[in-house]
Amino acid sequence: MAAGRVGDIAVSLEDPAFFGRCAARYRAAGFGTLDPAEERSWRNSWPPLFAALVRAGLKDLQVYLEYGTPGGGRRLDALLVGAAQGGALGLRIMELKQWQTCRILDTDRVMRSDGLVTAHPVHQVAAYRSFFQHWRPQGAPELQVRGVVVLHNATAAEGAALSAGAGADAGVPVLTGEELSRPGEVLARLLCCGDLAAPGARQVEEFENIRWQPSSRLLDHVGSDLEGSSAFALVGDQQDAFVRVRQAAARHLPGRGQATAPGGGGAVITVSGGPGSGKTALAVRFLGRLMRAHPTTRPRFITPSGTLRAHLLDAVRDHGAARELFPSAGSLRSTARQTGALVIDEAQRIKRGGAAGLPPDLAAVIQHVPLAVIFLDERQIIRPDEGTTVDEIRTAAQALGRTHHHLRLTGSFRCSGSAAYTTWVDNLLYGTPQPWTGHTGYELALVDDPFQLQDWIDQAHDQGHSARTTAGFCWEWTHTRPTGATTLPLDISIDAPTTTPGGPTRTWRAAWNASTALTHPGDGRLIAPHSQLWASHNGGHQQIGCIYTAQGLEYHHAGVIIGPDLTWNDGRWHAHPEESHDPALRHLSPGQYLPYALNTYRVLLTRGTHTTHIHTTDPDTHRLLQTLIHAN
Repeated sequence: MAAGRVGDIAVSLEDPAFFGRCAARYRAAGFGTLDPAEERSWRNSWPPLFAALVRAGLKDLQVYLEYGTPGGGRRLDALLVGAAQGGALGLRIMELKQWQTCRILDTDRVMRSDGLVTAHPVHQVAAYRSFFQHWRPQGAPELQVRGVVVLHNATAAEGAALSAGAGADAGVPVLTGEELSRPGEVLARLLCCGDLAAPGARQVEEFENIRWQPSSRLLDHVGSDLEGSSAFALVGDQQDAFVRVRQAAARHLPGRGQATAPGGGGAVITVSGGPGSGKTALAVRFLGRLMRAHPTTRPRFITPSGTLRAHLLDAVRDHGAARELFPSAGSLRSTARQTGALVIDEAQRIKRGGAAGLPPDLAAVIQHVPLAVIFLDERQIIRPDEGTTVDEIRTAAQALGRTHHHLRLTGSFRCSGSAAYTTWVDNLLYGTPQPWTGHTGYELALVDDPFQLQDWIDQAHDQGHSARTTAGFCWEWTHTRPTGATTLPLDISIDAPTTTPGGPTRTWRAAWNASTALTHPGDGRLIAPHSQLWASHNGGHQQIGCIYTAQGLEYHHAGVIIGPDLTWNDGRWHAHPEESHDPALRHLSPGQYLPYALNTYRVLLTRGTHTTHIHTTDPDTHRLLQTLIHAN
């Protein structure tokens, strides 16, 4: 958010308008509106850091505040650049924390005094250091990279406890307010800057001109993990599609050790398929192939689904420098200018940005990326500001003279391979509802109340199976909770019929998935995972997921609650946007809302690999399903 010599920035900090200018640059960089807590952290952490740097005699070093890695993968609190011995550039990473105390939960996590669980800052710095070590392109200056954690409010004893809690020595010192008060020469050494000289203007320019690229070694390691993962195994027409996409890549991209592509010209490949057709598995396996066979193309993987991206980052968490291989969807245009091969999954979720035709971000990909492989399902468009089609992509590619290939995945590798079930769902929502006649290995059932549904999910989980319940977004979602809370707000409330004649109506209550992970304030035990990891991490079966946390994922047993926003009456589906709590949809007319509601429930009904149990809040819809599911 700011860059310059340490001494100049130290003077700027005395200007009250300086932080406002930094906030404006933050927005201009695409990070959105600055959170007030973030600005407070700047105001509290920057002055003591710069006071220490100036007193240590480091006022001529170059500094970058909130330095961002490619694709918006991470932001470093402060990065110092100086001239190291032997002509190398010395990079010093500064991770700033306002904490005074924290609890060490394990070598990877700490609990702050406000109850928030976060990554251990020593390991944060180690991951940043790994990025610079693995992303330095050939021809760039040699880099000498070190880092420190600065806790300016903590005592030396508190800092020592945090450092010891990181486990094996990571080579990242932890400095506290006591160390920051040491004499200047000693302080420069503690900050790992004692051996740095002021960089010349040319050295600063060389650093700023570096275009970070993943090393072949990093790509080989990550690619090997992705290709070898059983989670992304390919079967049936996935294997055929993989061969065809791989052949296109061989024609249009330079291989390992090649300077140019054999065929040249570039290509755009679209791959479409319904739920469970294996789009994501194929996309990830192909990314692994690109990393190993075409490393000079600097391959990247982008998905507009934050949930899917979180799961992929979780899959490569052992590689500290891998995060930037999976840029955020917000960096699609900038990534298009940096990579020679780009895989996009869930492309139907790309924002249109108010434009007619192809979304502008996707148009930039087709224009600039030599090989773009785009996976989509047009019946999974769930918001009016999103969506693209194969025809739009084909037209744009042809207008630019790009070769276009289209592949369609027709198999079903979810729902126990039951094309019969996915066909039943499509008939239910888009055609003429048909009786469920059964399929070997797949179970479909209708439950009378949500209590039964939750009992079934709990039993499946206790038996060691992955089991989750999802619902339409028909209840308010409370994102905040009190400090020290051990439960989530029970936002979802459904009345259920009595179990005894004349008995009172029962009310089932449940919580949505957690906007941030909920951990026990006493022992740090995970109670509810972050919403983006709800489908796979422990505790998720006790919360209710929605379209945004379920799309692109799967689990053994799926419970689905069809809410009051979609009902069946007079032989057709009716939409009720007034029942929705999704701010992107509730303003629509019933006619506008209906296709998004149908697409949403199509996604929710096709997450289960072995079983789906359905509950609906509307009596008429329940009666329809009774006639279909029990008419065997």
